[in-house]
Amino acid sequence: MSWKDFVKLVKFRLTFLVVFSASISFLIGSKVNGSINWTNWAMLVIGGFLVTGAANCFNEIIEKDLDRLMKRTSDRPIPAERMTTGQALVIGLFMGLAGTYLLQRLNLLTGFLSVFSIVLYAFAYTPLKRKSPIAVLVGAVPGALPPLIGYVAAHEKIDEIAVILFLIQFMWQLPHFWSIAWVLDDDYKLAGFRLLPTGNRDLTSAIITFVSALILLPVSLLPTFYHYGGYYVGGVSLVCSLIFLYQAYNLMRTREIKAARQLMFGSFLYLPVVQLMFLFDFIGK
Repeated sequence: MSWKDFVKLVKFRLTFLVVFSASISFLIGSKVNGSINWTNWAMLVIGGFLVTGAANCFNEIIEKDLDRLMKRTSDRPIPAERMTTGQALVIGLFMGLAGTYLLQRLNLLTGFLSVFSIVLYAFAYTPLKRKSPIAVLVGAVPGALPPLIGYVAAHEKIDEIAVILFLIQFMWQLPHFWSIAWVLDDDYKLAGFRLLPTGNRDLTSAIITFVSALILLPVSLLPTFYHYGGYYVGGVSLVCSLIFLYQAYNLMRTREIKAARQLMFGSFLYLPVVQLMFLFDFIGK
């Protein structure tokens, strides 16, 4: 197996973003505790990478026949037959067990949430993708768990800050997922995936995407509303949310793939900017 195949198997860019999100939340939780344990931070990063990579392995094993049907996934190592499902299963199990071991060493709640995330992503979200658009809502739960996991890894308690971190990432994922689904709808339909709210690029799907971006706006202001952040995070979150909302409105107005692509790229910038501002503002208080 080449390094290139491993990168594709674990969906390296997605896994990196997950670990980044958890790391930011770990630092916020460390601020609550009063100090940063860098050894624990390293365990979180390594364990989080392994657990997320394992979930992606299982996802690709389950969808190997479907991945062959789509242009964007046909070159993954399993459908391209550069790797067997047995080899991928061994890699996934090793990464999952090793990652869970490291994370539960931090505390049991972190380990439990990590296992729950793998199970929900690989064995609930993955099969639902061909059955119902509700899959996006289901998938948004494990997708929003990384900041929660990172926070409780540092501060073993699900408190208001933990819930806020979860809610921001949960609501962000809806317009993020649906913009990707809009861009890739033709490819997804080759595999029978139904990820847009109505299953089609129509006005209703665009309206639901816009409404999700609209709800994200007040959710992004929760850190300031509950006084965990000041005007810096509030101002940046408001500006980012308004830009994001405008992009969602543009999709609703035009229903063009170009507008969906702009919303998709906007989502890639939105989350790290808002999370980093929350961290800097919180640490500065």
